[in-house]
Amino acid sequence: MPLLRHKSLGAQVALPVVVALLATTVLVAAFLLWSTRQADTLARERQVRIVASLLDRRMGDMAHDQEASTVWDEAVIMLRQPKLDIDWIDINLGVWFHQYYGHDAVVILKSDGTPVYAMRGGKRTEPTAFADVVNGVMQPLVAELRGKLSRPQDIRLTGRFRSATANDLAVIGGRPAIVSAKPIVPETSAVQQLPGQQDFQVVMRYLDGDFLTELSREYLIDDIRYSSTPAIGAGEAAIPLRSKRAGVIGYLIWKPFAPGSAVLRQLVPALIQALLLVGIAVAILLVRVRRSALEVEASKAQAQHLAFHDALTGLANRALFEDRLDGQVAALRRAGGTDPGIALLYLDLDRFKTVNDTLGHPAGDELIRELARRLAGITRETDTVARLGGDEFAIIQTGVDGPADTEVLCLRIIEEVSQPFQIAGGQIGVGISIGVAFPDADADRIELSRRADIALYHAKSSGRGRFVVFDAAMDAGIRLRGIVEQQLRSALAAGDQFELEYQPVYDALTMRPVAVEALVRWRHPTQGRVSPATFVPIAEETGLIEPLGEWVLRQACLDARDWPVATLAVNVSTVQLRNPAFAATVMTILQETGFDSSRLELEITETSLIEDAPLCQPNISYLRGQGIGFALDDFGTGYSSFAHLREFEVDRLKIDRSFVAGIDGPDGGGAIIRAIVDLAHAGGMAVTAEGVETEEQARHLISVGCQALQGYLLSCPIAPAAISDLLTAKEGNQRSVAA
Repeated sequence: MPLLRHKSLGAQVALPVVVALLATTVLVAAFLLWSTRQADTLARERQVRIVASLLDRRMGDMAHDQEASTVWDEAVIMLRQPKLDIDWIDINLGVWFHQYYGHDAVVILKSDGTPVYAMRGGKRTEPTAFADVVNGVMQPLVAELRGKLSRPQDIRLTGRFRSATANDLAVIGGRPAIVSAKPIVPETSAVQQLPGQQDFQVVMRYLDGDFLTELSREYLIDDIRYSSTPAIGAGEAAIPLRSKRAGVIGYLIWKPFAPGSAVLRQLVPALIQALLLVGIAVAILLVRVRRSALEVEASKAQAQHLAFHDALTGLANRALFEDRLDGQVAALRRAGGTDPGIALLYLDLDRFKTVNDTLGHPAGDELIRELARRLAGITRETDTVARLGGDEFAIIQTGVDGPADTEVLCLRIIEEVSQPFQIAGGQIGVGISIGVAFPDADADRIELSRRADIALYHAKSSGRGRFVVFDAAMDAGIRLRGIVEQQLRSALAAGDQFELEYQPVYDALTMRPVAVEALVRWRHPTQGRVSPATFVPIAEETGLIEPLGEWVLRQACLDARDWPVATLAVNVSTVQLRNPAFAATVMTILQETGFDSSRLELEITETSLIEDAPLCQPNISYLRGQGIGFALDDFGTGYSSFAHLREFEVDRLKIDRSFVAGIDGPDGGGAIIRAIVDLAHAGGMAVTAEGVETEEQARHLISVGCQALQGYLLSCPIAPAAISDLLTAKEGNQRSVAA
């Protein structure tokens, strides 16, 4: 009996133990299989998202790459030539895209769709080599682009792109490829291009070969291949390649990483050999599963980081910036706080385009990265610094106790950016303009961003290198600017609302008129006379100053052609002087009107000339060589650098009216005028004082050696008929100013 009891007890004990072990093994095995499948599924889904995302991003990157050369004045000009410079196209639009970006083929199409250039594999080839591709793939993309370009109001460009894009997937020569088409358009208003005149650049990148090798190497995607049919093997993953026009053109197939299966293969032998090691095996399994899950989460976190951060600088991108700004504004509303709490800063580099134009885009990218590091170093960890695109940045400043906090931050940014940047082996000096907006009860993210953008516009238009805080008057000014711009366009189209008045310039000794200055006037049919101070800046910003300035110059030459006056002065804008065709336009007008070039004097403001010096200098040099004089208007209000005056060989200085008005004042206007006159005479330049309104001012100006006077004391601006009578009069118009 004891033995039976012992056996029965053993059976009772062993059976539950065996059952327990078997149950534990089954449960562990079931859990292991479930975990394996979950880990494999997560890894598979992650890789599917990565491959799809990389394909989409590569299409966008190709379009972005193209804009390095397709949004470019010189490209438009070079492709207009009757005989194309193929070597130039190789360097800028063809072979270079293979060498720098790795694009496999490039085709240049004229505006009518005719291929005129082709590159394949880094070597120039005949355009006919792509005849089937042009007809089958490229022409539909070009047609899509033409449709977009014919409806510019429907084109919605993101911060990343500056021109319309058309791209698609296609099979070319049996190989899948991304095909991206871009119009070749001017970058500035200096080059005019009519609708329908755009040429096109089409680039191709094959999705097999090097592309798949990069995917495999950089993202650990094993055995990836292209197949024209869905021949997916066991355990493989795939995504379809969908063309907009041809549907599915093939598949990318690969063997997905299976972390769970790898773990299972390592643990099964141990489970078979010893059930006693189940506990240890379970522990190992949990550790391995946890590690695999962490790897998946880390990969997801990395993918999320790439989706919400700028690739060049590592800063937050526009998507993350907008999300955080939404959150901050919502939090303020929930809290019901009356203090600002946050501030939104929009930042834009001054003279960044000059860096790209003179040193190249790599130097520009290096400058952007260095600027990002400086901004991150100035701000707090709780603030958000974002790059919105190009040289545009934004900062969400949190914990703002009042406007003074934001003012301090703006001043620190301006000071930091004003320090030289070590770029491309040398020092680069740039500035930064900042627009600031504070939230209120009515402002959501969109409205707050709009206000900051308006403030930034005012900061740049008021001199740059400064910060401006938004107020309601700015909004009204922007709306008024839009109305004036629209009416100005209509006035230019009508051609009968503008007229000229002329203000004489008098010889300081004889008090006889020796010159006239042409002044444009706008007589609006319903609003009456519109001040030039209102419409001229808007005309400059919108490019309308060029047709307006051309009209002024032609009309002034016609009016003054037979007047007995030595000089006709006409104001010109740096927008006109920057245009390479400006000198030719002036000479054409002089020829058409029969006006003597030696009698023409062009006036430009001091600050504008200095800021745009490199672009204006060719036109100035050429026109001076044709006998045309140049006067520096409003002298003394800007840089006032005589080194710049010698560089541009200015013929005349016009002393600003603010100094003339202060001759007898406490600010020392008289002493400043004397210094200007002495220095001008030493440099061989004539001097005209404008804004002369009193006899005392005239006497002082004559005493210090000023050769010419202009102002209401002598004559206000008058109509052409009246100025003609004034200039032809004899003794009756002579004035006398007592010494």
